[in-house]
Amino acid sequence: MDKVIGQIDRALDATGAIVVAVDAAQLTAPTPCKEWDVRTLLNHLVGDMHVVAAELSGTDPGADHEDDSLGADPQVAWAAAAEIDRAAWHRPDALTGTIRLAGGELPGVAAATVHLIELVVHGCDVAVAIGRPDLADDELCAELLATMHERGGIDAFRKPGVFGPEVAVADDAPAHRKLLAYLGRTW
Repeated sequence: MDKVIGQIDRALDATGAIVVAVDAAQLTAPTPCKEWDVRTLLNHLVGDMHVVAAELSGTDPGADHEDDSLGADPQVAWAAAAEIDRAAWHRPDALTGTIRLAGGELPGVAAATVHLIELVVHGCDVAVAIGRPDLADDELCAELLATMHERGGIDAFRKPGVFGPEVAVADDAPAHRKLLAYLGRTW
């Protein structure tokens, strides 16, 4: 159980470094998430972090998931959300119960894994969008991809359109590219 919390910490750090690298002109850049630019994707991610942290701590998130969570300074909004998110996952009871996410209630460890996927994949989406794939944590991407394969893949999520069909990539592609391709991302 501690492994997934450690991975969430690493994902928060890695995605945080990517968010710091985003300049204002890049907020309108397209991302591998079709129909979302960098700002929309970051807003989704920051909003999700607030909602999940509120669910874990039994508080009101203060806003709906897709409300404007970024305001005028995406880096400041990210940093605040990351602090709240990290603290919520480090609660002693974070993985013991069920957690209500957008897709329904999940056991704590499963919810943590879904959250980890959100953090890592969307961090990679932003890194690719801003031309900084070097900031992606390829070790963490490889671990996450291996976990997804070990747990039977994500085919159940392909049907409702959460993820697209797997995209072919070279065997020697970096882990972040393999992860994004597995989830149907094109770039």
